Amino acid sequence: MKPSGKFSYQRSDRRAIAALVAVASVCAAIFVGVGSGGSDAGEAVPADSTVQAATTDTTPRRAKAYTYAVPAAKAELFAFDPNTADSTALLRLGLQPWQVRNIYKYRARGGVYRRKEDFARLYGLTVGQYRRLEPYIRISADFLPAATLVADGPARRDSLRYPVKLKEGERIALNAADTAQLMRVPGIGRYFARAIVRYGERLGGYVSTDQLDEIEGFPPDAKAFFTIGDTHTRKLNLNKLPFSRLRQHPYISFYQAKAIIDYRRQHGRLHSLSDLKLHKDFTPEAIGRLAPYVEF
Repeated sequence: MKPSGKFSYQRSDRRAIAALVAVASVCAAIFVGVGSGGSDAGEAVPADSTVQAATTDTTPRRAKAYTYAVPAAKAELFAFDPNTADSTALLRLGLQPWQVRNIYKYRARGGVYRRKEDFARLYGLTVGQYRRLEPYIRISADFLPAATLVADGPARRDSLRYPVKLKEGERIALNAADTAQLMRVPGIGRYFARAIVRYGERLGGYVSTDQLDEIEGFPPDAKAFFTIGDTHTRKLNLNKLPFSRLRQHPYISFYQAKAIIDYRRQHGRLHSLSDLKLHKDFTPEAIGRLAPYVEF
C-alpha cells in the first residue's frame, strides 16, 4: 500500500504506536490512583470515639497523627503512713509512679519518716500536693524516736559525780567515810576527798578534825560537817620499826627518826615519849601530837 501523505505510516508502525499509547495510559491511571490513596475522601476514620485527629492546617496530609484521650485517674484522699503504705495506696493518692519508686528506694535504704514534715522532702512533691496530703499523714508510734518513751521531767542526778551535799547540821564520821561520802560535804570535791583518805592512811587514823587543816589548801568551813567517829588509831612501835618506816609517818621528821634510832642504840628500849623530851626536836607540842600513834 502506498503512503497517502508525507508523514503517513505503515500499518505495522501504527499498531506499535497504539500499543505504546495504551501502555502509557495504563501507567498514568495507576500513578493517579496511588497518589490519591492518601486523600481524606478515601480514608476511613476509626469508629472508636476516643480517637481524635490531631492535624492542623500546617500539618502535611501524609504526617497526620492520632492521640488517645485517656481520662486521668482521680486522686483519692485517705489516711496513710508513708512508712508502710504500698504502691497501690500511694498511686491512689495521686502520686506519680516515679515518686512512688523514690519512696520505696528511701525506705529500702533505711529511711524513716518520723514527722509529717519529712514527707515534704519527697522529690517532685509540690507545695499544693503536700498541703492536700498533710492532714491525712499518720506516722505510727513505732517509727517515732525511742527518746519519746522517756517521760519528761528533771534529769536524774549522777550521785557518784554530783552527790547531794549535806545540809547544815548534818555530819559524817571522818574515819569511816569513803571518797563518795566525803564528796557530799560542801566545799569538798574529788581532789580533797582523796586527799583526806590518803592523809588519814598515813596518820593511822584521825583523832581530831583540826588535823584536816594540815592538808594544804583545805577549806576550813568544811570541818563543821565532820565528826571523828571511831578514834582507834594504828600504832607505831618505836622500839621495833626501822628508820625508813618511822620516816613515813607525817609527825616524825628525819631528825626525830634519827633521835629515836640513836636512843635505842645508846640506851636500849624506849618506855615513853618522855624519854625523848630532852632532845630539841621533841617539843611538848610534837610529843603531844605523836602520842596517839605510838606504842612501846
